[in-house]
Amino acid sequence: MSHESLVNEDWTRVVSRLGGASQLEVSARKTKAFVRRREIPDAVALLRLMLAYCLGERGLRSTAAWAASVGLADISSVALFYRLRQCGDWFAVLVENLLAAAAPKASRGRLIRIIDATTVPKAGPTARKKSELWRIHSAFDLPYERFGHFELTDQQEGETFDRIPVVKGEIRIADRAYLQPDRIAAVIEAGADVLIRAGWRNARWLDAKGYPLDLIVLLRAAKARGLIDQRIWIKRKEGAALAMRLVAVKKPADAAAEARRKARRDAQDEGRTISKETLEAADWVILVTSLGPDEFSTKDVLALYRLRWRIELGFKRLKSLIGLKTPPGADPRSAKPYLLAHLLIILLLEPLVREFEDSPHWAEAA
Repeated sequence: MSHESLVNEDWTRVVSRLGGASQLEVSARKTKAFVRRREIPDAVALLRLMLAYCLGERGLRSTAAWAASVGLADISSVALFYRLRQCGDWFAVLVENLLAAAAPKASRGRLIRIIDATTVPKAGPTARKKSELWRIHSAFDLPYERFGHFELTDQQEGETFDRIPVVKGEIRIADRAYLQPDRIAAVIEAGADVLIRAGWRNARWLDAKGYPLDLIVLLRAAKARGLIDQRIWIKRKEGAALAMRLVAVKKPADAAAEARRKARRDAQDEGRTISKETLEAADWVILVTSLGPDEFSTKDVLALYRLRWRIELGFKRLKSLIGLKTPPGADPRSAKPYLLAHLLIILLLEPLVREFEDSPHWAEAA
């Protein structure tokens, strides 16, 4: 979004999507983003000014000059920066309101939520040296083809499977980083089903009697058939073992060969010797789920997991179409609203993106 697009008729639609001028005024004052009328006449003008800076290619001085030239506000670059630092809580409220307005109702059918996170590096030499970053925890909702949750943290907070509130009846899909038994149990207890990719040794696998189960032995026994679909249990730190369904399918020869090459490269980069078991497991896609076989066949489970690529497209929009990048400056008080402004715009633009997107609809992908 450019400065120019912020002064044409599209801006009226943006204000309307955010609840209108009066609602913006209320939320801006409540969060203390807009306290008194001085250089900036109202909350709508403040929002337009902040988005022009955060989403444009110009710096503070150029943005202040642009605002004066179009009669939006007569403000210095220092005052503009101060106002930006006050907008973090306000932008968080606007993002939350947009998400809530479009939240799907469970009665409309099974919601599919793809859980993942993306990162943006922090600015400054100290942050680069320490590999500090901003982490955006997200849920991408299908069939609505939209982000249904955003949460912004720094690198101190990791990716957790139960961070995002459960919509009762949802099917929550995630990659192997989210194979967290106690957190999975919490999501299931809240009324969701889960589908998660697994590594052969990133869980303590158990059989029906509670004895340790060697997953590699199972894979070897099923090598000829190339398919596993059976009950399995996962040991938890707290509470009874988690009863799940193991679905594993052997990859095509070319995909398996590429997976083994990648496993060898990763081991070499990390300075470790790769095990025979890891190479064997690389031939398989291993999933665990709470979905029952009566309702979801093996083929259905595999098709559902293939939908995970949709969130990757969503992140691509954030980083290319919207231009999500490292916030200028190292001060979190300005970095937070800068990032939230980008999340706000992706939510405003998603209906248009879906309308013109060339990629296939999720149902066709399945």
